Amino acid sequence: MSLLKERLEHYLGAGSVEAGIEPITPDASTRRYFRFRHDGRSCVACVYPDDIKHAAHNYVDVTNLFRANGLPVAELYDFDEVNGIVIVEDLGDRIVRNELEAATAERRDAVVREAISLIAKIQAATHAAEETNSIAGRLRFDTEKLLWELNYFKIHYFTTYKKEPLDADIDQALEEELQELSRDLETCATVLCHRDFHAANLMLDQNGDLRIIDHQDARIGSPTYDLVSLLLDRVTETPDENWIGSMKDHFFEMRAACGLPTLDLEAFQREFELQTIQRCLKAAGTFSFQSAAREKTYFVPYIQPMFRIVLRTLEKLGRFHTLRQVLEEQTRTL
Repeated sequence: MSLLKERLEHYLGAGSVEAGIEPITPDASTRRYFRFRHDGRSCVACVYPDDIKHAAHNYVDVTNLFRANGLPVAELYDFDEVNGIVIVEDLGDRIVRNELEAATAERRDAVVREAISLIAKIQAATHAAEETNSIAGRLRFDTEKLLWELNYFKIHYFTTYKKEPLDADIDQALEEELQELSRDLETCATVLCHRDFHAANLMLDQNGDLRIIDHQDARIGSPTYDLVSLLLDRVTETPDENWIGSMKDHFFEMRAACGLPTLDLEAFQREFELQTIQRCLKAAGTFSFQSAAREKTYFVPYIQPMFRIVLRTLEKLGRFHTLRQVLEEQTRTL
């Protein structure tokens, strides 16, 4: 972190910071965040490591797209692509995930419903993303990307975390099923997605309004992608099916309010189930990698709930029997 802070200090210049530079602890990111005051206002700097400085451009591109379409992301103050530094509005420290842990059930549902309205607004910006040639409109959850995420799970759960690579025959059978899942989901990629839309990437600003962060990886994907992420990411208990159903209903209402076309209910339910499998496995891979490779063991309790959600979905679908066999074995041994 010291090298990134030094780069930021050099960029800002002597005397430009009013009260020092305060590191802000990130979650699962390789980027580093710092808070400082400049010209009488509080700012946050995101500093990218040398090997991913180019990603700063993605952040700026998607920020401009979102803000132009009325989506509540931080105002962009400054940007240096060469140094990989982005300076933005300080949204404070109220991460929605932390707020929900202490909230009543009624308050939690209200916040989740408000977040769902933002998902609909993101999807309403699909045409703008494509028309303006935003990088978010050019990237898609195609078979290659979806399969990469699924293989990320397979590698980092079984090899990095468990240190027990799959038997070659099981691995091959599982790979074929993951390819099939990815091909099915590629056909669903029709709308703009945040790509990591969960409660740790939402904040409440000083006015108590929801704000979106960590949006730089937005791309075209399934209408269900962000909804699955919001409802199922980082849970310790499998959500009630009736509750999920009520949130799906609200999602349909919010899409209609944004003027989006009505989705075929049967096709949507199928997409939601397929996306649940893909997204929850990808999340389990992230939790495994962060726990084993970066010693962030607080992610461990989220791994098994992801498997249980996938198993419940597999039972409904009646497909992907090797995956079901593998995960049943893991839930017995975790």
